[in-house]
Formats: sequence, structure tokens, C-alpha cells
Amino acid sequence: MIKKYFLVGVMALFLKPAFAQEPATTGQVQELTLQESLNYALENNENIQKASLDEIGSKYQVKEARSAGLPQVDIKGQGIRTIEKARIALPAEFNQEGTGPLIAQMGTDYNMQAGLSVSQLLFSKSYFVGLKAAQSAEDLYRIRKEMTTEEVIYNVGSAYYQVLQTQEQFNNINANLEKLTQLERILQLQYENDLVKKVDVNRIKVNKINLENQKKSLMTAYEQQQNVLKFFMGMPLEQPIKLSGSAEDALLLQQPTMANTENLAQNRAQYQVLNKQKELKSLEMENVKAGYYPTLSAFGSYNYQTQYDGQLFGNPTTMWFPNSQVGLQLNIPVFDGLRKKAQVQQREVELQKIDLDIKQYNKNTQVELTNAVAQLQNSQSSIVAQEENVKLAQEVYDTTNQLYKEGLSPLTDLLNAETSLREAQTNLNNERLKYKLAELNYLQATGDLETLTK
Repeated sequence: MIKKYFLVGVMALFLKPAFAQEPATTGQVQELTLQESLNYALENNENIQKASLDEIGSKYQVKEARSAGLPQVDIKGQGIRTIEKARIALPAEFNQEGTGPLIAQMGTDYNMQAGLSVSQLLFSKSYFVGLKAAQSAEDLYRIRKEMTTEEVIYNVGSAYYQVLQTQEQFNNINANLEKLTQLERILQLQYENDLVKKVDVNRIKVNKINLENQKKSLMTAYEQQQNVLKFFMGMPLEQPIKLSGSAEDALLLQQPTMANTENLAQNRAQYQVLNKQKELKSLEMENVKAGYYPTLSAFGSYNYQTQYDGQLFGNPTTMWFPNSQVGLQLNIPVFDGLRKKAQVQQREVELQKIDLDIKQYNKNTQVELTNAVAQLQNSQSSIVAQEENVKLAQEVYDTTNQLYKEGLSPLTDLLNAETSLREAQTNLNNERLKYKLAELNYLQATGDLETLTK
């Protein structure tokens, strides 16, 4: 879901090759580098905070699993008021009033009991397997936190580069506007002295208005980019920010190379999560098999009981009787209708599926790394070509501008040269953004995203 939001922002950037002026804000502006943005996100991003809470919760799960092997002590009390007593038929010889059996009531009106009971698990294979599974689950939550951290670093880095690249476009579009403003003033003076036609002045105004409208239309996109960055960072949206640095500062890699993708996959959090899930599934299957083993536990209790009619206190017929017992309880499973066998077979199928997931993930890592290296190499070449293109477009514009001032070149040539220069600058910015995103993909594929925070 998070990556979906980011892709929308990227599309908005490429579909509008212009820049929005940074909106006026109130309050103190916070200037951020990439590393500062990432460190802020690691402390304030809600997903990381939830992952930390899950990790803390897993420690309590281990304690819960361990508690089943500790002594269980209970103090119990019970009070019963008999509404209708049970009856018993005694032999006829006990009946002094006539023939036939003697029907007598059993018990008293009131029955009270209080005591202490203790039990201790002595042997249960399921207990030891469950304890091991709880400890493994604790490792799983720790790895999931690492995976969440990687996702946040990737998303913050992507959003940061996007905003930074848009700031670069701001400089380019403002420079072009300044050129058009100067040219508009010159043509206006020439028109007032009947040196040029009104249509020439209007052409400049049209181009200038179009460029200003592009700035205004991109204002919303720029604000959205900043909001996306703040969202990933866990920063309040009302906090004004400004990113330091420039597009050239973000070129991190010189010679990206292919590496052993199998070893790379093992270093990535997602790969470790899959292996930990496989381990947990194996323990789950082992726990089912543990149901074939007997269980043994010891127990003991000590109680006081009283039975009486009428009132409890001040009643000479009230009597208290102690009772106590100790023992062992052994449970031996014999036949469960092949239920456990079916459960084991289900776990075996799920283990096979996880093995396929791991195999697929290794291939996916290889694809990600191959594509990232190819994109980096292609972007490096494209950036060099676009830098040369901008240089040439600048020379064409300067030459055409000089020729126009000397009356040797028509206004249309100058406007075309200005448009070509603006497009070349925009294309260069887009290539730099592609390179930065490819850098993030490369670091993600190699499992080195956290190096951005150091």
C-alpha cells in the first residue's frame, strides 16, 4: 500500500515537466538532509513503532509459553446451599417403623470447602516444542521489524529524491522565466519605438504565461510530494521543511556490479522471514507429532470441609474435616482417528510451499539486482548524454539570442531554442531521478539500505 502511494507521486512528477514554487508556510522551517530524514523516520514512523511493539509483545509470549512448565498453585473455596437433598434407600432392617426399605435424606443443608491445590508438569514433549516455537517467533518479530525498517528507508529515500529533484526543476524554470522576462522588456521597448511588431511581444507573453501556469499547476504536485515524504517520516503535515543538497549530491555508486545473488538473498530481511516461517512450520509439525507421546504431571491438594444445618457459628453440630491428597497423572494417547497424521501431512504440504517461496524469492532477488544494475548503467550513460544535450541547448539558445538581438534570427527561432533548453533541463532532471531510484533498488537488492542512515 505504501509503495502504491509513492508510485502515484512519481507519475505526477513525470507527467508534469515543470516546477511548483515552494508554498509559503508559517513557523520555523526544518532543513533536512537525506540522513536526517531517515533517522527521523526510524524514530517516528508508525509502522516501525508498531513493529517494535510486536517485538516487545513476542517476549511476553515466550514468558507465557514458559509459564506452563512452572508450578500451578490455586487457592479455592466453595459454598453450597442444598435446596433439595438426595435420598437413599436403606435395607428394611433399618426401618423400625414398618416394613420395606428406609428412605433417608443424605447430607446437610450447607456445605463449605476451602483448600490449596498444586500441580506440576513433569513431562510433555509438546511443552518443550511449544517453548522453542515461542522463542523462534520472537526472532521472527525481530526480523520483521528489520524488514519494516528497510521498507521505510526505501520509501523515505524515494520520496526525498523526488522532492529534491523537483527543487532542481524550480531553479531551471525560474532561470527560464527570468530570460523571458528580460526579453519581454526588450521587445516591449522595441515595440514602443516601432522596431518590432505587436505579435512578437505577444508571442513572448504567451510563452511566459504558459511557463507561469506550469509553475502554478505543479504547486499541488510539489505539496503532495512533501506530504508523502512527511507521511513516510512520521512527521506532522503542518511542519514546513526544506531539503538541503542538490541533484548531483545523490550519486552514491560508481561501478555497480553483479554479485552472488544467493548470498545476497540470505542477507535480506525478507529471506530471513521466509526461513523463520519455515522453522516455525517445522516446529508446528513437530508439536503435532509430540501428541503421540504420553504426558506426566504431579498434583497435590489440602482442603478443609464442613457440613452443617442451621447456622455456621455457635452451632455445636458444625464439624470441620481436613482432607488431602497427592498423586501422579499419566495420559497415554492410543488412537485419535488418524487426526494427527492428517495434521502432519498438512504441515508437510505447507513446508513445500514455503520452499517454493524461498526459491522464487532467490529468483526475484536476481531479477531485482540485474534490473537495478542495468538501470544504473543506462542512467549513467543517459545522464552524461543529457548533460551534453543541456550544454548544447544552452549554446544554441545563447547563439540564437545574440543573433536575434542583432536582427539576424527571427523570434520563432529564439522561442524554439528556449523551449528546447527547458526540455533538455527537464530530461536531465528526470534521468537523475531515475538514477537515484535505481540506486535505491540496487541497495535494496544487496541488502545495504541501512547504510544510508550511517
